[in-house]
Amino acid sequence: MRAPAVSGQFYPRNKNDLDREISRCFDGIKAGEKPVLGAVVPHAGYIYSGNTAAHVYSMLPEADTFVLLGPNHTGYGSPVSVSSEIWSTPLGEVGSDNEFIKALPRRIIDTDETAHKYEHSIEVQLPFLQHLFHDFKIVPICMGMQDEETALEVGMELAEAVRKVKKKVVIIASSDFSHYKPDKVAREDDAYFIQSILDLDITGFYRKLYERNASVCGYGPIAAMLTASKALGAKKATLLKYSTSGDITDDLAAVVGYAGIIVD
Repeated sequence: MRAPAVSGQFYPRNKNDLDREISRCFDGIKAGEKPVLGAVVPHAGYIYSGNTAAHVYSMLPEADTFVLLGPNHTGYGSPVSVSSEIWSTPLGEVGSDNEFIKALPRRIIDTDETAHKYEHSIEVQLPFLQHLFHDFKIVPICMGMQDEETALEVGMELAEAVRKVKKKVVIIASSDFSHYKPDKVAREDDAYFIQSILDLDITGFYRKLYERNASVCGYGPIAAMLTASKALGAKKATLLKYSTSGDITDDLAAVVGYAGIIVD
């Protein structure tokens, strides 16, 4: 059992409080359903990025399996690792899709629970999914290596597994964007990076990241999601919401950027 590591920090520890907080995140958002193959969502505390994440979750279709790709902030575990455990949150338990995990070619993805034990980037996505859906499994993959070659390989492994299992699968990349930059700079830089995502241009995305010494923390998960989605037929990406922490704190001197993007 993978126990919650950041409940009471990134989101409320109490079930009722968590339900209320997630409902607040969806305030004013018109729900819809699109044939989404992939998505980018933030992973900060819900008070800061929950509404941006909710813009994405409100558009997701029901799926058998949600692949959750997150960066490894802790440094523990294998460079690219999948968890096969049951995950627990204040809203209940979610099982890993072991059939899907067994279908992975395993050229680069290891099974390793150590990388997931304290990592928040995947955990914070689960309550959103639990709030909306009732019968699904997850494939949590933590990426410590995020170079372009690794991301492309992870994406191709995912696409192969999706074809094998013949299930409805949505691939979610968990990432925040610019970290601790002035609001104006963060918005300009992030718009520059996001344009490559909207163009489905992975090589261009990496070039821009290096060019501006980016602090986007989940660039590898984003690139892996784009790779898999394109291999599975995705043709376009749409930015649903962009925000910064300054929108909440009114402190524009050093913000974190958040983007909600869907790929279909």
